[in-house]
Amino acid sequence: MLETALIILVIAIVFTVQAVKVVPQQSAWVLERLGKYHGTLTAGLNIVLPFIDKVAYKHSLKEVPLDVPSQVCITKDNTQLQVDGILYFQVTDAMRASYGTSNYIQAISQLAQTTLRSVVGKMELDKTFEERDMINTAVVAALDEAAPNWGVKVLRYEIKDLTPPAEILRAMQQQITAERDKRARIAESEGRKQEQINLATGEREAYIAKSEGERQAQINQAEGEAIAITSVADATADAIRKIAQAIQSPGGQDAVNLKVAERAVDAFAQLAQKNNTMIVPSNMSEVSSLIATSMALIKNAQPQRPGG
Repeated sequence: MLETALIILVIAIVFTVQAVKVVPQQSAWVLERLGKYHGTLTAGLNIVLPFIDKVAYKHSLKEVPLDVPSQVCITKDNTQLQVDGILYFQVTDAMRASYGTSNYIQAISQLAQTTLRSVVGKMELDKTFEERDMINTAVVAALDEAAPNWGVKVLRYEIKDLTPPAEILRAMQQQITAERDKRARIAESEGRKQEQINLATGEREAYIAKSEGERQAQINQAEGEAIAITSVADATADAIRKIAQAIQSPGGQDAVNLKVAERAVDAFAQLAQKNNTMIVPSNMSEVSSLIATSMALIKNAQPQRPGG
């Protein structure tokens, strides 16, 4: 009886082990019943029929990085280019991943290589270095068309390295050096040009400032002369007004006649002193009359003594 109980216990344990399946998180197990797909076991505790159901495939649903083997691609300008990349994918359908292809990892890798060769073959060498993002996008787009049949979703593709032949590398280095020298010469010439422009601008501004200063000085001088002329004119006008007032006052006309007579006598005296020739007026009576008038005015101008 004890042996029978042990046998029954062992059979129960075996049946329990075969019936209970615990699937880890982010995993999917494909279940076959009598050799035919029956279902997919998700994460957690699952009960199956012992010896009838069998876990045929186990897949991880995590994102998987796949290193695509390095390969030689021919560019549009017939240049060999060593390309190395990495592919990121994720299993989205465990059933298709199990039965869609015999090896979905190899299928993805091979398709990525052929697509990469096709994309690079349509581009020139220089463009391959400039259009990495476009190459990555083209590879992902091509894989997305076929990958759903394999139960796989291609997330992204990244080019790790692009290596041209050594001769092309040397030529590219020379080209880069020449381009840098060209930019340096252009920058130097631009600097000299800007320096000349700055000097010319400074000279022009200095000349303008100088001319503005001279113009302002001339304006100030002209204004000063105008003010002086105005002052002289005002003084002359004031003197003339005073003379006119003096003439209009009593005895003013006699004073004017006396002054004129004195000036006339002085003028004849100076002519006589400065010339060897005797100058005689054509009308002596006018001179005599002028002298007589002057003497009379002088006599009248003298103050009268008391009593006579």
